[in-house]
Amino acid sequence: MSISSDNNSVPRLVIKKVLAKLQKEGEGAIVRNGITEIDQKLLDPFVLLVEFSLSLSAGFPDHPHRGFESVTYMLQGGIIHKDPKGHKGTIQAGDVQWMTAGRGIIHSEFPEEEVNNGFQLWINLPSTDKMIEPKYKELSSSDILRAEEKGVEVKVIAGDSMGIKSPVYTRTPTMFLDFTLKPGSQTHQTVPESWTTFAYIIEGDEGVFGSLNSSAISAHHVVVFGPGDLVSVWNKSTSRSLRFLLIAGEPIGEPVVQCGPFVMNSQAEIDIAFDDYQNAKNGFEMAKC
Repeated sequence: MSISSDNNSVPRLVIKKVLAKLQKEGEGAIVRNGITEIDQKLLDPFVLLVEFSLSLSAGFPDHPHRGFESVTYMLQGGIIHKDPKGHKGTIQAGDVQWMTAGRGIIHSEFPEEEVNNGFQLWINLPSTDKMIEPKYKELSSSDILRAEEKGVEVKVIAGDSMGIKSPVYTRTPTMFLDFTLKPGSQTHQTVPESWTTFAYIIEGDEGVFGSLNSSAISAHHVVVFGPGDLVSVWNKSTSRSLRFLLIAGEPIGEPVVQCGPFVMNSQAEIDIAFDDYQNAKNGFEMAKC
């Protein structure tokens, strides 16, 4: 997977675009839901994508998760993360936390500054991995590999691009790239043909995706690509940069049942997860605290 292409590449065209509408979620939290339940089958293995803005009055006290991985990527401010087992840290601007919930994690998330903006992506786990031991992988901004060429900068959080390969291991094979295209520049990124692929536009209103003849798509849209192995993007603006996340992953092809903080394969497994949490067992022992 690189920025180069050849004549045998099959371009991925845009098959769907969705505006992630702004909405309030509790005190001091404003979110845009980029992936909703209706799109989970189309975007397998991805379950949720939220762009969030939190003030100091917001926050999420201790809550559980099971059955998936979450990726928190901060753009501004910071999120203080803590769990009952004593793991504590702050995800600062530019940092990434890759959390495997597995059989069960309980944690809290609270904003550090007056303005705290970022993304959280949920990636499903196959049934064989849903009950593995939980773990964290944290990357500081300085640890994230990046490359720049011909007006295109990419931060390689997972996967590879422009000859740079991220060392991050993902249980569900995943690509997570943060692109910035200067005015008039373009990029052509190869992606495994079988993988689900979408982009989320962070900034810029004149990005053209998939085909040079396509209409420009504005910020805060999710752009879903069809089959192929090459994603092409052009910034048609003469004055403003285009920034977007390019995310791809290998589909799992299993039933998905999500209820609140749990992502499992059946309603029966969801019921078990709630029972385990309420009774502080099978991965949620720290709920007693």
